[in-house]
Amino acid sequence: MLFNSATFLLLFMPITLAGFFLIARLSHQLAALFLGLASLAFYAIWNPRFVLLLLASVGFNYAMGYVLGKARGSRRAKPLLVLGVATNLAVLAFFKYTDFFIATIDTLPGATIPLAHIVLPLGISFFTFTQIAFLVDVYRGIATEYSFVHYLLFVTYFPHLIAGPVLHHRQMMPQFAAAATYRLDTGLFTEGCSIFLVGLAKKVVLADSLAAFVSPLFDAVEHASAVTFFEAWGAALAYTFQLYFDFSGYSDMAIGLSLLFGVRIPINFASPYKALNIIDFWRRWHMTLSQFLRDYLYLPLGGNRLGPVRRYINLMITMILGGLWHGASWTFVCWGTLHGLYLVVNHGWQRLRGSARAANSRLAAISGGCSVVVTFLAVVAGWVVFRAKSLHGAAAIFTGMAGRNGFVLPSAVAALIPILGKRAETVGQMPLLGGGTVMGVFEQGCLIVVAWILCFWFPNTQQMSKGLRLAAIVATVGFVVQGIFFGHAPSPFLYFQF
Repeated sequence: MLFNSATFLLLFMPITLAGFFLIARLSHQLAALFLGLASLAFYAIWNPRFVLLLLASVGFNYAMGYVLGKARGSRRAKPLLVLGVATNLAVLAFFKYTDFFIATIDTLPGATIPLAHIVLPLGISFFTFTQIAFLVDVYRGIATEYSFVHYLLFVTYFPHLIAGPVLHHRQMMPQFAAAATYRLDTGLFTEGCSIFLVGLAKKVVLADSLAAFVSPLFDAVEHASAVTFFEAWGAALAYTFQLYFDFSGYSDMAIGLSLLFGVRIPINFASPYKALNIIDFWRRWHMTLSQFLRDYLYLPLGGNRLGPVRRYINLMITMILGGLWHGASWTFVCWGTLHGLYLVVNHGWQRLRGSARAANSRLAAISGGCSVVVTFLAVVAGWVVFRAKSLHGAAAIFTGMAGRNGFVLPSAVAALIPILGKRAETVGQMPLLGGGTVMGVFEQGCLIVVAWILCFWFPNTQQMSKGLRLAAIVATVGFVVQGIFFGHAPSPFLYFQF
C-alpha cells in the first residue's frame, strides 16, 4: 500500500488511528497489538504470501534475542550471535541475490543455469537490518526488553516497514511502553499532519513530475542511442532531484505518520545536497543506514583504529557492501565502489590538509561554496551509475555529459532558431529532453530550477518550525492542483525496490 494512495489516506489511516486510540482506552497492550496487526495488514495488501516470511523472521529473531540475552556473558553468546546474523543474511541473500549470482555465473563460457526469478519481498532489507541490529544490541547488553507484542510492533511498524528508517530497539521500546503514547496528543498530531503533507507534496508534485523526464533517456541509451550534452545533463539532474524529493518525501511522510500515534522515529534525511564533502553527505543522506553501516560493519572491521591504510580498506568494503545492499546489480556495486573512492580521497585530503583553514571569512565562504558544488557534481555522477540499467548505459550517459555527442539543443528548441535548427537536423539526435516539445523542455527546465532552489536555499522540513503549517497548506494546494491538472495513478517510492 502506498502512502500517497486514496486507499491509504481515506481508509487505512483513519481506521487505524481511530482503532488504536479507542482500544488504548481499554488496554495499552491490546492497542499495541492492534497497531502491529494493522501493520501486517498494510504489508499483506502488497502480497499476502510474504506476511508468513515476515512473521517467521520476527519469530526467529525474537526467540534468538531471548536466548542470546539469557546466554549473554557466557561462551555460548558469540556463536548464538553469529548464527542469528548469518541466518538473517542468508535469507536476505536468497531473495535478493540468487538471480544476480546465477546471471554472473552465466557470463562464464559454457554456463547456462536458468534464472530462479525469485520475487523480492518489499522491505526485506529494512526489516532484516533492523533485526540484525537488535541481535547485536542484545549481545552488547543494550537491548533488554522482551515483550513480544512490542517487538512485533517494533519490526512491523508500518511507517518504517517498507523503506526505513532503520530502527533500533532502544529507540522504540521506551515509547511503546510509555502511557503518553496511548493518549492523543493534539500538538504532535498537528505537527505530524504538517510534516506528512509536506512530504506528500515532495513526492507527488516534484518527484513524480521529474520522473517523466528520466526514464525515456535512461531507457534509450540501453538501445545504443546517442544523447547530446543537454539531454544527458537534463536526465542526470532530473533523476538527481527526483530521487532526492522521492526519498525525502517518504522520510517526511514516515515521520509525520508516526507522530500521529505519538511515536517519534529517527530523522533520515537532512539536506544532503548542501553537504560540504562526501563525508558530510553520508551524514545527511539515509542517515540511519549510514549509522548502521558505521556501527555494525565499519567499526567491527576496525574503523580507523588500525592505521590509515586499513581505514581506507574498511571504507571501501563498507561502501561496496552498502552499494550491494541497494540492489543486486553490478551498477550498484560500482556505485558503492565509487562512493568508497570518494570517501578515501576525502579522508586522505583531510589528513594531508590537517587543521589548515581559510585565512579569512570571505575565502572561507568561497571555499565552502566550491566544496558544495564539487560534492554535488560527484553525487550526480554517482546517481547516473545508480540509475542506469547497465554499465554500458551509464557510460553512454557520461559520454553525452562530457559533450562527446555534441552540444546540440533539443530539436524542439533548436527549431525556433533557424541556425541551430539546421545544425540539429544534421546531427540527428533523438529529441529525448522534455519529450521533444518546447513546453516539455520548458517544464523540465523549470522543475530542475525549482528543485535546485528548494534543495540549496530553503530549510528542510525539520528546520521549518513556525512556518511548517504554512508550508503544509502550500503543499496541500500543490497536491490538489497536481491531482486536478496532472492526475496520474499513485507511483511507488523509489526506495521500495531496495
